[in-house]
Amino acid sequence: MGALKKSVDFDSNIPYYIQLIEALKTMIASSQWKPGDQIPSEPKLCESYGVSRTVVRQALREIELAGLIVRRKGKGTFVAEPKISESLAQKLTGFYQDMVERGHQPVTQVLHQNVVPAAQKEAGFLGIEPGAPVIDIERLRFVEGEPIVLVHSYLPHALCPPLADADLTNQSLYAFIEQFSGLVIAYGRRSIEAVGANEREARLLQVKIGSPLILLDSVSFLEDGTPIEYYHAVHRGDRSRFEVELVRIRETGKIRATLGPSERALPSSN
Repeated sequence: MGALKKSVDFDSNIPYYIQLIEALKTMIASSQWKPGDQIPSEPKLCESYGVSRTVVRQALREIELAGLIVRRKGKGTFVAEPKISESLAQKLTGFYQDMVERGHQPVTQVLHQNVVPAAQKEAGFLGIEPGAPVIDIERLRFVEGEPIVLVHSYLPHALCPPLADADLTNQSLYAFIEQFSGLVIAYGRRSIEAVGANEREARLLQVKIGSPLILLDSVSFLEDGTPIEYYHAVHRGDRSRFEVELVRIRETGKIRATLGPSERALPSSN
C-alpha cells in the first residue's frame, strides 16, 4: 500500500474535509491503494493528515457514498472494486457488445432456454395472444469472472424460430437475431428502479439477500413497431453504473432536459 502524504493545506480556504477527500481519491486513482486493499484506520488518518476525527469521518462518508470504499463491520474499510459502466441512452447496443467495446470479456451462463406458452404479462408486453409460443431465456452474465446481471428474456417464437436452439454462451442475442432472422431491433422503452435481492437473485449474483440491485424492465421493438423482446434484468448495484447523456432543448420558450441523443436509443442486457 502506498505511503500517505500530508496534503492538507491549513492556510487554504478550502474546507479540510474537501482537501482530505481529494487526497484519498488520489491514493485510489493512482493505484497506491488498489481494489481490496484495507485503508488506514481513522486514528491513523488523523495522525497522518493532522486533522480531527470529525474531518476524517466526513471525508470517509463522502467517498463511501461515491462507491470508492466499503466498510466491513469488525474488519475495517477497504477500497471498493470499480463499477462496470453501461450505456443507458447513448446508443442501442446489447450488454455483450457494450462490454466488448469497453474492453471486457463477457461470458454467459444460460440457465434455461425453452419454448413455452406466453403468460398474460409477457403476452401483453409482446402484443400477442396469451398462450402463444414464446422463447423463454434466462441468462446469468459475467464480466471478468464475476456475475453482474441476471436477465430473463421473452421473444415471440414466430419471429425468430432458430433462437430456440441457439447457443448464446458467447454471443449476443441481438446479433443472432439479426444474422439468422434478418430482424433489426430499432428502439426500446425502459423503466429502471432500485430493488433488494431476493434469495435466488442473491445466490446467483453472489450477494447477500436484500443487497441493492438495479432493475431494468424493457420492451424492444422492430422499426415497424412490432415488439420483439420483453426482458426483466437485475444488475448488481455494487458493481454496476449506468451512464445517461443529457441534452438541453429549447421548446416554445421553455428549456427541458431529455435523454439523448434519442429517447429511443436504449441499450439492453443482451
